[in-house]
Amino acid sequence: MKVVIIGGGAGGASCASRLRRLNEQAEIVILEKTNEISIANCGLPYYCGNVIADRDELMVSSPALFEKNFNIKVCLNSEVVKIDPESKSVTTLNGEEIAFDKLVIATGSKPFVPPLDGLDNMPHFTIRHLADADAVKAYINEHHPKTASVIGGGFIGVEMAENLIKAGLNVNLIELAPQVLAPLDADMVNLIHKELKNKGINLYLNTNILNIKKGKLILSSNDKIESDMLILALGVRPETKIVSAAGIETLPTGAIRTNEFMQTNFADIYACGDNVAVKDFIGGAETTIALAGPANRQGRLIADHIFGKPYPYTGSQGSGVVQVFGLTAAFTGNNERQLIKKNIPYKKMLIWGKSHAGYYPNAKPLALKVIYNAEGKILGAQAIGAEGVDKRIDIIATIMRLNGTYKDLRDAELCYAPPYSSAKDPINLIGMAIQNVEENRLKPYFGADFQNMYVVDVRSPAMHEAGHLPNAVNIPLAQLRSRLKEIPHDKPVLLHCMIGYNSYLASCILNQNGFDNVFSYAGGFSQYKAQKD
Repeated sequence: MKVVIIGGGAGGASCASRLRRLNEQAEIVILEKTNEISIANCGLPYYCGNVIADRDELMVSSPALFEKNFNIKVCLNSEVVKIDPESKSVTTLNGEEIAFDKLVIATGSKPFVPPLDGLDNMPHFTIRHLADADAVKAYINEHHPKTASVIGGGFIGVEMAENLIKAGLNVNLIELAPQVLAPLDADMVNLIHKELKNKGINLYLNTNILNIKKGKLILSSNDKIESDMLILALGVRPETKIVSAAGIETLPTGAIRTNEFMQTNFADIYACGDNVAVKDFIGGAETTIALAGPANRQGRLIADHIFGKPYPYTGSQGSGVVQVFGLTAAFTGNNERQLIKKNIPYKKMLIWGKSHAGYYPNAKPLALKVIYNAEGKILGAQAIGAEGVDKRIDIIATIMRLNGTYKDLRDAELCYAPPYSSAKDPINLIGMAIQNVEENRLKPYFGADFQNMYVVDVRSPAMHEAGHLPNAVNIPLAQLRSRLKEIPHDKPVLLHCMIGYNSYLASCILNQNGFDNVFSYAGGFSQYKAQKD
């Protein structure tokens, strides 16, 4: 059997190596249009910022290694320009025709470059291949620019902004949307905005570049900012221009449509990676998710299917994590905007915890949000903090994959020692908080309008004096039972503390003393402060 793989990135390389492990006799050929194979693309921003100093560290493999260890032929600079499903062959740019028994399309994606007026008037770069990062580093080393501007606040945009700061440049980050990092909800992302600004990045939100003139970016906000170079980080599009002409089904976005075994509408032609449409794990809609983890798993799945060991691809959750200077943001599943767009009803809970036991030195604050449905099934989660963020979202992502509910968060038996966690981990705490909501012991409040509410700060007078919700009356928790008469029955009562726990205790007291319209501010004053610029 001869298997031809178009593309030597995460999906293609993963498929090729798995094919060989399953079968020593198969002929396996990788056709890669660039002169790179198995490059650690996700490390490119850190290479630009000299966090990864050695270029060779980004070269995960090489044609020689594939040949020596796997007996796989890798053809670099071999661009496929035609796929013929009937004759089962592909044609390269130099006219070579290569037959296949099975074909795997792992062409990945390409950066989106907008039709920006005056773009050629400024040195500009995309970040997709190692050669792109080389070009950025070469320009910085040779021309010594003072200011760089990054268009786009996604993963690459935020990571490039941070690493250009580390490379010694002044940095502007320009984003058309109201926020960076679209997978985060508005009630979480402001922590990231603050961190970017505090580290010296000039952040322009709700802003577009109208044109470029004489070294200046003319923005839709009427700002004119000087810049010596431009990084285009506006997302990617599926690299599938050769696919439609072959009669392979695609979505309007260009993403290749496959079945659960990653087969196209031609049974002997598969596709994997950034160029395919996948089933969203939440709701099942077709979508594209450009992440290395799913691409690797899809490549392995294809290899198993080719050699008679089939199992289905059950969808992508979109789990991701990103470093933003001293913070980490992680997420899985859908956020509120996505669920609203899909008309999927949901509930939510947000708490503030700590990265490890509070009594052990250097515990760091951690914001954790879980979105779930009426049956308690988890639809998504987000977390932000300095430590311990990734492991919390990894736990939730795993529970989601097993179709778990908030009860599984509550009951999760997790490792505990003071340097690493608490006896009640934030995972457990948010599960317990959701249980309290579902059993009507707690009414969380997420809003920003307090005018028609009687707001009570149940912390100490000293903490109250240091800052509190607008118009809050200070009644410390220990005094609450003796001061019930001060609290009105004829308007909503909003309780707040620092992170939401003591306000929950106060809710229990009021609820059991005849108050029936009591709310607790979700996340406490910590969450309120996080929303303020």
